[in-house]
Amino acid sequence: MSLIPASISSAMSDRAKILGTLETLVIGAAGGLLFLWLNLPGGLISGAMVAVGIAALAGRPVTMPATLTQSVLVLLGITLGSLVSRQLIQHMSAYPLTIGLLALATFCTTFGSSFYLQRVHGWDPTSALLAGSPGALSQITMLAAEKGADVAAIAVVQTMRVIILTAALPLLLAFTGVASSTPREVASLIASPLELAVLAAAAIAVALLLRLAKFPASWMFGAMIASAVLHGTDVIEGGLPPWMRGVALVGIGAVIGTRFARISKSTLLSHINAGLGSFAVAIFISAIFVTLIMLATDVRFADVVVAFAPGAMDAMLALALTLHIDPIFVGAHHLSRFVFVSITTPGIVHLFGRPQEDVDD
Repeated sequence: MSLIPASISSAMSDRAKILGTLETLVIGAAGGLLFLWLNLPGGLISGAMVAVGIAALAGRPVTMPATLTQSVLVLLGITLGSLVSRQLIQHMSAYPLTIGLLALATFCTTFGSSFYLQRVHGWDPTSALLAGSPGALSQITMLAAEKGADVAAIAVVQTMRVIILTAALPLLLAFTGVASSTPREVASLIASPLELAVLAAAAIAVALLLRLAKFPASWMFGAMIASAVLHGTDVIEGGLPPWMRGVALVGIGAVIGTRFARISKSTLLSHINAGLGSFAVAIFISAIFVTLIMLATDVRFADVVVAFAPGAMDAMLALALTLHIDPIFVGAHHLSRFVFVSITTPGIVHLFGRPQEDVDD
């Protein structure tokens, strides 16, 4: 029986969460600014992610509360929406073909990574299929728990894929000269206080509507849709102040970095080879489809690479913001993959995973 009164215990817990959040933000900002000072591409997001991830592995109590995460996603969505112009929809005629190929790539990536994990690392079929599925981590985790799969191992593989992609894609695209290391030029005008209030109100309203409709990534996409409509119709011309855009990028990086706080070092080390190997398989398969699209369409290589990268939606859209990538093209494809994975994965696991009676034994 605890000798500490419940009210005092609760206050101590709240204080610890606040201090953990402040520490996370300070570490993330320091990492982002360091990468930015080093002129590394995608510096704010990748620097914050790496710094917070290292702190998490070192045992620091890094955390990002849900309300703060949602606020960061709204800021990111507003900024992405402010990039919308008539020029950005010039490749929409290619969307049906590229989205169709993305669905096929997702199917091949899932089975390719699953085959690797089963044959090389001896994973059971259900855990391998769920770990090989790109994206929709929340749905994958819930399905893994329901099916009796190895949730910790799946989390390691999925988290490593997001971390590696977020850190490596900016470097790859910048060093090959495909995308600039200079942040994308967003709206040069800063919205007035009244326009910012309208943007925020519209973004939150649409995000809440999408959330009620169970729309994936509702906070980010709701804000993006509202901002895109307001900017596309010239109701609002200016965008967020630069410091707000920086906060959004650092915040997303910190959110991704905190994923390591849920994984123990022993679990990470025991599955790191499986994570690296399955990542290599997924990238190889995705590269084949990227090559096919480059041969069949005139869509920019950088746009296709980020759209087909098997990473998290929020991270890939944040990279689109920093690397001269078309956010509409990237957003449409990552949303399509999310829907495809969410709909098909339960059926795939039912058909090709362990029989349910084996799980229940």
